[in-house]
Amino acid sequence: LLQSSPALCLRTSALMHHAQIQRALRSLSIPLERLHIMKGHMIQDMCKGLSRQTHAQAKVRMLPTYICSTPNGTEKGNFLVVELCQNQVRILLVTLYGDGNMSPQMMYKIFDMPEGIMQGEGEALFDFIAQCVSQFLAETISPEARGSEEHLPLGFVFPFSCRQTQLDKAELLSWSKGFTCSGVVGKDVVQLLQSAIDKQELQEVGDKGTGGRWLSLWKGQKSSKSTPGQLCHVDVVALMNDTVGTMMTCSMEGRPCEVAIVADKGSNCCFMAEAYLVETAEETSGRMCVNTEWGCFGDDGSLDDVFTPYDDCVDEESLNPGVKRFEKMVGTLYLGEIVRHALVGLTAEKAVFTGTNADVLKEKGVFTMQHVLNIINNEESITEVRRILEVLGLQPSERDCGRVQQICRAVVGRAATLHATGLSAILSYMCQTRDLEALMVNVGVEGELYTGYPRFEEILLSVSRLLSPECMATLLPSRDGSGRGAAMVTAVALRLAAQRREVNEVLAPLRLSLADLEKVQALMRDEMEHGLCKETNPSASVRMLPTYVSHTPDGTERGDFLALDLGGTNFRVLVVRVTEEGISMASEIYVIPAAIMQGTGEGLFDHIIDCIVDFQTKQNLVAQKLPLGFTFSFPCKQVGLDKALLLTWTKGFSASDCVGQDVVQLLRDAAQRKQHLGMHVVALVNDTVGTMMACGYDDPKCEIGLIVGTGTNACYMEEMRNVGTVEGDQGRMCINMEWGAFGDNGCLDDIFTHFDRVVDESTINPGKQRFEKLISGMYLGEIVRQILLVMTDKQLLFQGKSSTKLQTKDIFKTKFLSTIELSNGLALRHIRAVLNELEIDASFEDCVLMREVCQTVSLRAAQLCAAGLAAVVEKMRENQGVEQLSVTVGVDGTLYKLHPCFSRNLQETLKILAPNCDVTFLLSEDGSGKGAALVAAVANRATEAME
Repeated sequence: LLQSSPALCLRTSALMHHAQIQRALRSLSIPLERLHIMKGHMIQDMCKGLSRQTHAQAKVRMLPTYICSTPNGTEKGNFLVVELCQNQVRILLVTLYGDGNMSPQMMYKIFDMPEGIMQGEGEALFDFIAQCVSQFLAETISPEARGSEEHLPLGFVFPFSCRQTQLDKAELLSWSKGFTCSGVVGKDVVQLLQSAIDKQELQEVGDKGTGGRWLSLWKGQKSSKSTPGQLCHVDVVALMNDTVGTMMTCSMEGRPCEVAIVADKGSNCCFMAEAYLVETAEETSGRMCVNTEWGCFGDDGSLDDVFTPYDDCVDEESLNPGVKRFEKMVGTLYLGEIVRHALVGLTAEKAVFTGTNADVLKEKGVFTMQHVLNIINNEESITEVRRILEVLGLQPSERDCGRVQQICRAVVGRAATLHATGLSAILSYMCQTRDLEALMVNVGVEGELYTGYPRFEEILLSVSRLLSPECMATLLPSRDGSGRGAAMVTAVALRLAAQRREVNEVLAPLRLSLADLEKVQALMRDEMEHGLCKETNPSASVRMLPTYVSHTPDGTERGDFLALDLGGTNFRVLVVRVTEEGISMASEIYVIPAAIMQGTGEGLFDHIIDCIVDFQTKQNLVAQKLPLGFTFSFPCKQVGLDKALLLTWTKGFSASDCVGQDVVQLLRDAAQRKQHLGMHVVALVNDTVGTMMACGYDDPKCEIGLIVGTGTNACYMEEMRNVGTVEGDQGRMCINMEWGAFGDNGCLDDIFTHFDRVVDESTINPGKQRFEKLISGMYLGEIVRQILLVMTDKQLLFQGKSSTKLQTKDIFKTKFLSTIELSNGLALRHIRAVLNELEIDASFEDCVLMREVCQTVSLRAAQLCAAGLAAVVEKMRENQGVEQLSVTVGVDGTLYKLHPCFSRNLQETLKILAPNCDVTFLLSEDGSGKGAALVAAVANRATEAME
C-alpha cells in the first residue's frame, strides 16, 4: 500500500518522526506528582545532612558556613576580597558606606597564575596570593589612606571542598579543577593565607629602606598612626563560597535575603537554617547559613526514574560518573551536552537531519550552552536558528530548526523546573522549622542560566509556588556574589564581632564564675552560723528563725486534719484525710471583704471562724474536734509551734488590735466567742515549712523546703545543739532561714550589678531582701527590662529605638522569660508575641539577643539559689558527720515549676558546689494547705506519743 502511495508514505513517516520527537520531549518533562515526590526526597536528605548521626551518608551535605547573620545595611568600611579562580587570582577592594549597601564602591584587579603553580608547592601558591594582595594595595590605596587604617579585613573565596569549623577556619579536604598543590590537604587554608601575608609583611619591613612596599604595620606595634609609606595590616576574617556570597550581596537595608541559588555551570543553594538543627556545628542559638551542596542529590539512585538516556550518556562521559547527578541535569556545563545527545539519538531515528550529514554532533562539547541559549532566545526567527546550526556544520530544514528549538526548550525548561523543585524543598523546610503558617522570603539568584534564559525566573517562581503554596519567594538578582558578597560576609562578621564585644561587656557582671558562687556559698554559711548563734542573731541578715517543728512525717500519721491558709484577700479552708491508702483533700475558698480586712481584729477572726464553721458543716465535720494547721503568711515572731506574734500587717490588711498579739490565740478567742468546738489549733507554719512537710510525707528523706516563686525562702532540719536561740540540745528543729534578706548587710555588694541596684532602688523596700531580688520571679523581669534599655541605648537592640511601654516599670513580666527561653530553635512567634505587647518591632537578631539576656538573668538566679542551697546541704552533711549525704528537697514556686531551664540549672550547679551531697528534688503539691495539715498531723502524733 505504501509503495503504491508515495504521499501516504511521506505522511506516515512524518507522523512517526513526530511521535519520536514527542517521546523525547515527554522523557524530558517531569509530571507534577513526581516533582512532589522529588521535593519530599530532598527534604529527607537535607535532614540527614543536618543530623550528626546520618550526615556522612547524606547526599545533600548541608555544610555549616558559620555565617549567622545577613547584612542589615549598617555595615561600612573597606574590605579586601581574594578570589581564587580557575587559573587566576582576583583581588577586590569594596567600600561600604552604611547606606543600606545601596552604593558600594568596588575596585579590582585580576592576576594570572604563573605556569606550574597550580601543581607546585602549597606555600608557593599562598605566597603568590600574598604578593598579588601587596601589588593591588600598592596600586589602589593612597599613602594617606594607608595611614588612616591599622587593620584591613579580608574575605577569602576558596572554591574547593573544605571542612569548615569556624568562619575563619577551614581544612582542605581535596583539590579539584586542576589544582594539586602539595602540603595543603588537611591544613587550615585560612591560616596558610594569613601566614603568607604575615611572612611577606615581615619581609617588607626589612626591605622598607630599599624601596619595598608592603603591609608594614607590625601586629605588635603600639603606635596608633601609620607613617605615610605604610599599609595597614591585613586580617583574614572569613572564608566562603560563591553561593553564600550571592545571598549576602542581595541583602540590603530592610530587605534581608535568606536563600540563594547559583544556576551556573554548577548548581547550588544555601539558606539560613535554625542553628539548633545544624547538629554538625556547635552553635545552637539563632540561625546559620547552610551550604546545601545539592548537586549530589540523587547520587543514591532516587533520580533514576527521571534520568533519561541522554542524561546517562552525559554522566558516563563525565570525569565523575555517578556523582553529582542532580547537577548534571541542571548545570549549564552539561545542558548543551544533553541537547547534543538528544539530537544524536533523534538523528539515528531519522527524526531530524534526515538526508544530511550530522556526524559533527558526535563530537563532545560541540554543542555549547551558548548555542542552546541563542536558539531558545530566537524563537521568532527560524533564520537565526538555521544560521547557528549551519555554523556548527549542519544543514537543517525548517522542520529541523523547529525540533531543535523544542529539544533545547525542554532541556532548559527541565533544568529550571528542577531548580524550582529544590527551592520548594528549601522553602517548605524553612517554613516548617520556623513553625510558620506562611513564609515570605527573599531569594538571591545568580548564574548563566538565570541571566541567559528569560523564562527561568517565571518557571522558578510558578513551579515552586505549585509545590510549596505556603511559601512566597521574591527573587533578587545578585551582583558579583563571589566578590561583593564576600565583602558583605566579612563586613557582617566584623559587625557581629564588635556587637558581641559590647554585649559581653554589658552582660559580664551577671555572669558568675565558679569562684563567685563558692564565695556566695561561704558567705551564706557564715550568715547561717550568725543567725543560729544567740549573740549574733540580731545582726544576722539570714535570721534562721526556729519554727518549733521538730519532726517530719514518718508515714504513720492517720486521721482528719484541718488547714487554714491565710495570705491575702482570699483564704482557703481544707480538710486533709490521711489513711493507709494515702492522702485526700477537700477545700473551699472564702473571700475577706475590704471592710473586714481594715476593720477590727475581732471582726476579722470572727469572719474566719464563720467560714471554718461553714466548711465543716458542708463536710459533715462539725461533730468532730479536728487538729488545725494554720498557714499565716504575714511577718511574725514565732515563739512556739502554736504561738506567733504578729509584727506587722501587709497586703492591704490593717485590722486593729492585732499587731503584737499572738495570732493563734486570736483565732482561738474567736472560736470561743462563736462557741465553735470543732477544731483546735496545734501549729502555725509558713509556706516553706509546709512545702517540706508535704513532700516529707511522700519521701521520708525530705528535710529541706525550698520556695522559688514570686519570692524565695528555704528551711531545713537543724540539730538542736546548734540552735542557740532556743533552749535545749536534744533532737532537731526545722529552721525557717528567711534567706531572702541574705546580703542586706552588704556582704553581696560585689555580686550586685548596676541593673540590680536600679531595680532595688525602685522597690518599696530598697536595701532589703537583696538576695530575693536577685532570684525571685517578682524581680527577674524588671532586671531584664533594665538590661534591654541599656542595650537599646548602645544601639545593640531594636536599631536603638525603644518604645513607651518598654520604658514602663514592671512591664516586662517574669513569665516573658519562660516564653522567650522556651522559643529556642522555633519560630519567633512566641518572642514576637512578647514584643508586640511591648510595642517593639524587632529583627531576628534582636530576638536572639533578647533570649540571651533572659538566659543570662535566669541562669544567674538559678546559680545563686544553688549556692545558697549548697551551704545548707553541706552544713547538714557536717552535722551528721557523713562523707556522703543523701537528702531530698521539697520545692515549690512558679519560677522553679514553670521556667524551662531554672530547675535544671539549679540542680547542675548544686552538684558542682556540693559534690559530696546526693540531692533529690521533689515537687510539692499544696505546701501551704496539705503541708500545714501535715504539720498538725505530726504534732498530733507527737502529743499522742507523749500521752
